[in-house]
Amino acid sequence: MHKYNKKLIWIGLLTLAAIVLFLTININPKYIQYALKLRVPKIFAMILASICLGAGTMIFQTITNNRVLTPCILGLTSLYVMLQTIIVFFLGASHVLVTNRNLNFILSLILLAFASVLVFRVLFLKQGKNVLYILLIGTIMGQFFGSISSFLQRVIDPNEFLALQNKLFASFKNMNSSILLITVICIVLLFLYTRNELKQLDVIALGREHAINLGINYDKAIKKLMLSVTLLVGVATALVGPITFLGFIITNVAREIFKTYRHTYLIGGSILIGIFTLAFAQVLVEHIFNFSTTLSVLINLIGGIYFIATLLIQSKKA
Repeated sequence: MHKYNKKLIWIGLLTLAAIVLFLTININPKYIQYALKLRVPKIFAMILASICLGAGTMIFQTITNNRVLTPCILGLTSLYVMLQTIIVFFLGASHVLVTNRNLNFILSLILLAFASVLVFRVLFLKQGKNVLYILLIGTIMGQFFGSISSFLQRVIDPNEFLALQNKLFASFKNMNSSILLITVICIVLLFLYTRNELKQLDVIALGREHAINLGINYDKAIKKLMLSVTLLVGVATALVGPITFLGFIITNVAREIFKTYRHTYLIGGSILIGIFTLAFAQVLVEHIFNFSTTLSVLINLIGGIYFIATLLIQSKKA
């Protein structure tokens, strides 16, 4: 058996153990059916979020040839926060678009998809498919969206701001299982849309010139993959809320474990590590911290430290 297959199996077993721990910890045997009814949808949401962020971030890093960057730099997280802030500010926390999570999810997903198409079908084509230009635009737009959100949150009614907070932090508490099916359909369609390009990632990682010499339609592949990445991140953000550093953590840990160019192992490992991270972090949030903190705060704290450490290590190597 190949050594990377063994590593995948071990990570899979650790992930399964984390899932079992989350599903069974502190359960009264009398109410196990009721408890599982609440916890299984959360695990399913964790799996979907890990697929979106793990695959999306790994593809994005391959395209940009930079393991430090994440799709969050494109401003989608800031756009999601601005959308939720605008809805609550102008319509109120009691509006159907806020209270009905199905409508809120669909609206968020449509807007994020529209933003993705606008950036990568208009700007991407007009600027000669320059990835660095797209990153620059994404960074500027992210700052712009963040400024609007900050201004509106400062002048919003305090009671409505409290309701808004639930939308601005990633959480699996009281998961709405009805949106999971929509999420699955979106993910399947995106992977079908880029199935051929996903098979070419190992070659695309070599760079534009080498990929073209090896027969890859590089520009077309990059356009489809970038569009898919932004939609995957948008789906994950609309499903559970912003988790800025999760993609960075799981992809870089996967690269350290699987020191290979083969994206089958890198993406698969990232997804499994993502599920393990979310399940274990949720156990800490619910049963150690007793909901005194949120999942996104915990992951962003760890991710921020890991990000700085990665930069310092890479600077020393340089």
